[in-house]
Amino acid sequence: MFTTPSFSRRALVSAAGALLSVAGWAAGPGAEPLARGPGHPLADVQGSDPCHEFVARLPNVKAPLCQSAQLKPTVGRSVQGRTLYYRDVVAPDPGIRVLVVGAMHGDELSSASLALHWIQRAVETPSNAHWRFIPALNPDGLMTRPARRMNARGVDLNRNFPTPNWERDAKVYWEKRTRKDPRRWPGPSPLSEPESRFFHDEMQRFRPDLIVSIHAPYGVLDFDGPTVPPARLGRLYLDQVGIFPGSLGNYGGVHKGMPVVTIELPSAFRTPLDAEMRQMWLDLLRWMSERVRPTEPAAQPLPVQLRKTG
Repeated sequence: MFTTPSFSRRALVSAAGALLSVAGWAAGPGAEPLARGPGHPLADVQGSDPCHEFVARLPNVKAPLCQSAQLKPTVGRSVQGRTLYYRDVVAPDPGIRVLVVGAMHGDELSSASLALHWIQRAVETPSNAHWRFIPALNPDGLMTRPARRMNARGVDLNRNFPTPNWERDAKVYWEKRTRKDPRRWPGPSPLSEPESRFFHDEMQRFRPDLIVSIHAPYGVLDFDGPTVPPARLGRLYLDQVGIFPGSLGNYGGVHKGMPVVTIELPSAFRTPLDAEMRQMWLDLLRWMSERVRPTEPAAQPLPVQLRKTG
């Protein structure tokens, strides 16, 4: 339930609203005044090892696990210039394509951890799938201390996808339903952020038959899309919470017909036990084998756009 903000928060949001009006929604509440582009000294270095930051930051992620994930750099960059990494795991005879994304919200650290653990599971049991993992879509929010939900411009990436009537509905929802909650600001326009644009492009390039979006900390399973949802994954039971303007579930599941399983882990700062993560994985594979079918059997996905090295 939304709690009415204190006077100081209200005053802050009011001032931010006035600023947004003047700037034409150019920067969101809580956004950093100066983004770190690729030339900034604190931006990551091309070809640098992402595990240095991930191991220091993520719960239940040690160096051997991260190194074995063999993450590769893409052309995607965050607002502050951090590289977006991915890993493909392809079964010998893949029948479906599955796109897995973690840390869309930067303060949900466990979501990136689970994605890295599941890369290991996919290598061991790839099933009949071509898996594409993007473990941390919002590295700026993830690496900020304290971590924060939004990206470096104060945008909630899970409200920034181009659902129909976004220009009308996203603004109204943010103002009326969330009372201009800075943590849920949808941004100045759909796909205004480099992170959401990158993921949107990957949806078009990869053409997934299933999207798995990992979040925290509500401890439930959500689903949007045309097929029968999974009843449970491990100890997480289905509890469909509805759709929001600009959300990935709304855009991918409802309007693009790509089933979207949204995992809400019980804690943003602790992963489930290893046995539970394994059971969730096995339950996901079982459901996929029963319910997920290829939408374009003859189509081959385009490869990830890689960052050039050397």
